[in-house]
Amino acid sequence: MSFDNAYEGLVDQEDAHWAFGTGFTEALAGVDRELPAGVDRADLFAYCLMLGDDALVLAQRLAEWTSRAPELEEDVALANIALDLLGQARMLLTRAGEAEGAGRDEDALAFLREEREFRNVQLAEIECGPFAGGDFATTIARLLVFSSWKLAQCSRLRGSADPVLAAVAEKGVKELAYHRDHAAQWVVRLGDGTEESHRRMAAGLARVWPYLDELFTPHPVELRLAGVAVDPAGLRDEVDGVLDAVLPAAGLARPDDVPPAARVSGRAGRDGVHTEAMGYLLAEMQHLHRSLPGARW
Repeated sequence: MSFDNAYEGLVDQEDAHWAFGTGFTEALAGVDRELPAGVDRADLFAYCLMLGDDALVLAQRLAEWTSRAPELEEDVALANIALDLLGQARMLLTRAGEAEGAGRDEDALAFLREEREFRNVQLAEIECGPFAGGDFATTIARLLVFSSWKLAQCSRLRGSADPVLAAVAEKGVKELAYHRDHAAQWVVRLGDGTEESHRRMAAGLARVWPYLDELFTPHPVELRLAGVAVDPAGLRDEVDGVLDAVLPAAGLARPDDVPPAARVSGRAGRDGVHTEAMGYLLAEMQHLHRSLPGARW
C-alpha cells in the first residue's frame, strides 16, 4: 500500500482517529439519542458532566507532557492517551447538552463554564506536570489509579439504560485497558528500577493517594440514576485488586498512612469544589476560545 503523503496514510483507514477530530459521530452512528423514559433530565445532565469533565480535565493535564516526556515514544503515548480521553469527553459533553436541552454544545460546556460548574474528581486536576515542577512518576501514578477506576466504571456502564452512555463505555473500555496497562508497566519499571526511580515512584503514589476516597464516594445524582449510572462504591474492590497486583511487582507498598484530602463541608470535585490548581488549568484551556468567541478554523 502506498500513499501520496504521510498524512494520507494516517487517515485512510477504516478505524476513525479522534486525534484528527474524527471518530466522534461514527462512534454514535445508529445509537438511539432519545432520553431513557423516566430519567430526570437534570440528573442525566449532571452525570454526563461528571464523566465528561473527568476525561476532559485529565486530557488537558496529560497534554502538558507533549514534547516534555522522558523519551520520544512516551511523548507520543501520553499524547495519544490524552486524545482518547478528549474523544470520550466530546461525546459525553454532547450528551450532557442534549440532556440539558438549553442548546449548549460540547464547546460551550468545555470552554464557557466557570470553575464551580465543573464536576470532575479532584484527582484529574491536581498539578504534577512539567510546568509546575511536577514529576513524571506522579503522572504515571495518577494514570494507573484513574484508568483502573475508569475501566471498572465503564465496564459496568456498558449496561446503562442510556444508550449513548452505553455506546461511549463500549468504545472506552478498549482504550482504558491500554491506558491502565501502559501505566502499570511504567510503575513496575520505575519502582523496580534504580534507587532514585523507586523513591520518585513511591513519592508519586503518596501524592495522588489522598484523592482515592473521592473516586468511590457516591454522589446523590449517581444514586438517583439507578440503572443509568454506576455506583462508584462498588468499584473499590476491582481497583484495589489492580493496585495490589501492580505495586508489589514494583517493590512498592500502598501509602495507606497518607490521609484523604479534606473536603469543604463534605463537598469535593463532584460538587464543583476543586483544588487551587483547577482555576489555572481552566485559564489556560479556555483562553483561546474566550479570546476569539465564535472563531472557526
